[in-house]
Formats: sequence, structure tokens, C-alpha cells
Amino acid sequence: MKQQSTNSSSQWNKTRFSSRIGIEYPIIQGPLGGLSTQRLTATVSNFGGLGSFGAHGLTPSAIKDVIDEIRALTSKPFAINLWVSMEDEGARSSGSEAFSRSLAPLAGHIHALGGTLPTFKPYVPIKFEDQVRVLLDAKVPVFSFIVGVPPREILDECRAQKILTIGTATTPDEAIVLEQADVDIIVASGFEAGGHRGSFLFPAEESLTGTFSLVPQVADAVSVPVIAAGGIADARGIVAAFALGAEGVQIGTAFLACDESGASALHRNAILTGKAGRTGLTKGFTGRLARGVQNQLLEELNRPGVEILPYPLQRFLVRNLVTLAEENRNPELLQLWAGQSANLSRQTDATALLQTLTSEVSAMADRVLSWNRHPDSQSLR
Repeated sequence: MKQQSTNSSSQWNKTRFSSRIGIEYPIIQGPLGGLSTQRLTATVSNFGGLGSFGAHGLTPSAIKDVIDEIRALTSKPFAINLWVSMEDEGARSSGSEAFSRSLAPLAGHIHALGGTLPTFKPYVPIKFEDQVRVLLDAKVPVFSFIVGVPPREILDECRAQKILTIGTATTPDEAIVLEQADVDIIVASGFEAGGHRGSFLFPAEESLTGTFSLVPQVADAVSVPVIAAGGIADARGIVAAFALGAEGVQIGTAFLACDESGASALHRNAILTGKAGRTGLTKGFTGRLARGVQNQLLEELNRPGVEILPYPLQRFLVRNLVTLAEENRNPELLQLWAGQSANLSRQTDATALLQTLTSEVSAMADRVLSWNRHPDSQSLR
């Protein structure tokens, strides 16, 4: 791994990643899936980090509107995040009988909350290629992605358009594949992360490597800048990530707790009041393995014998209950996405969070990071 050296602790933020993107601080705000907002993205970018917007569930026309709105709020670099793999096997052939079986564990809750049971509707896919076409035409500064590697022609056009690419790896082997595809920057996402991590070479259940183990292995395996993600919520996590070989960090849950995010008040409250101490992995929320706060919904959907529809059909199905639960202010029946360090979240304002992170890392740099500059040290080089 080749990491840019620094001459003083105050320069901790000067890495190949921050230089390549053109930002002041090597901090990415996690895309947050359907809970990202234009306001949060712009706030992080305006501060000097890299704001991100998770657009995988949006139509191409909606993505174009999002990009226009972000550009109206910031002139700084930002990232749009997509999922390369938009559906799981069986999504297009799944029928009404499977729908009814998967609806069964939700039906009682929907009735109890005063809702009407949804009816089966054939799946209408959104194509990744159509989504990414909007990004290319708009010449977004950064295109980030999970769950695979885009086709070669897309990556070639990104390079021609000077659009930087950030791919996500959950194993060292995935990182190697991303570098071989000439992806510019790689996020090493540990299993502590909230939401979906985006494994693509092997099933997510077989790719559960923790951040502390994953980051140094990925840093040793590739030559491009590595970003640490998963369980990073404060300055200690950032410093640890740099010590492990990262040149930046991606933070999700701590930004999810901020007022600027698209998370509901109930969701933010769960993160900020110590109720997110127990998290768990489930396919029940969307059909793909993801981490959220342990609550009644997660536990019920994880019970043996519960039938889960392929992604994204399960996501569409569960949304019927979650919308009602939100209206009835019942957090036990919500998808409360959160990583394992959720209880470290303290800030409700994104700018204040960034100010705290950057100032505390700078204060810790002399004490913790100075060893990296010792002439006899071979680590992190």
C-alpha cells in the first residue's frame, strides 16, 4: 500500500484520497440508502468532506432532479451511490403465492395499525444502466457503488468524463477485483456497518469480516486509496482507521442521527438515546442481509420458517408496514438501520458532528499518529 506521508500532525487530512477528490477532510458521509437527503449531502460537502446520496431506489428522472438540487446547494464535490446488482435471483418470477406467504407475518400488525393489506403487483425493475446513464450525462464528481463492479464500458466512460469511482469491498478478494477493474478508490466495509454492505463475490453471510481485520488486509492487497467503513463513529475510530492503513473513513450511522438526514424522529431517537446498543443482521427487511437495531420486527422476521421474498420485493412488501408504524409512532415495527457503534452517536447537527470529528482527530494526531512518521517505521507506507 502506498500512503502519502505528512510532515506534521495537523496534516492528517492530507491523503491521496482527499487530494484526488479535491476535499479538505478525508471523511465520506455514508450514502444512507433511502434515508439520504440533498441537504445532508450538501452540508457535508460544504464543510469539506464528501457528501453522498444513495439513489439506488430512484428512477433515472428522480436521480436527475436530486443531482440538480444538490448542485443548487453546493459547488463542492459530492457522490451519487448506486447498486450494481438491482435484484436477486427469482425477483422477476416470484408470484402471488410467495407474496401471500411473506405477507403473513406482517398482516396482523398491519391490521392492528388500522391499515389495509397490500395486494400482489408484478415486479417492475429499475435498470442500473439507465440510472448510471444519468450520472454520466450529468458528469457527477464522484460515482460510488456497492454490490458488484460496473461493466467495463461504464468505468471507461467515467474515466473519460473525469468522474472518480469508489467501489465497496467486504473481503480482500473483492478489493482486488475492484482494483483490477481500475476503480479509483475502495471502501473496505466491515460487518459492523449498519444497513447493507454490498458483498458480491460470495454471499453476504460468508463475507462477515470485521473492520479491524478487513482494512489492513485490503490496504496490503491493493495500491489505490482505501477508505475504512463500519463501526466508525468518533475521532478514535478515525485515528484507528488511519493506523490500520486507511486514507479516509466513511461514516453512516452518526450522520443518520443528524436532523439533516432522512431518518424519522423515532429512528434518530433510537440512535441517540442508547436504544441501539443491540443490533442484528436480517434479510427480513429487504431480502438482502443488513444490520439494524434489534426490535420486534427484526426478531419476528428472523424466526425460523418465515419466508422472505427476493430483493427488492421484500423491501417493497415491508414498506407497507413500516409506513403505518411510522404514522403510529411505533419504533418496534420500524426498520431502524444502525451500525454496531450507534451508541457513540452524540450530535444532531451534521456541521457540529464534522467540527467535533475534525478537531478531536487533530488533537489526537500528535499522540497517536506521530509514530507513522518515524523514519524507521515501515508501517502504513
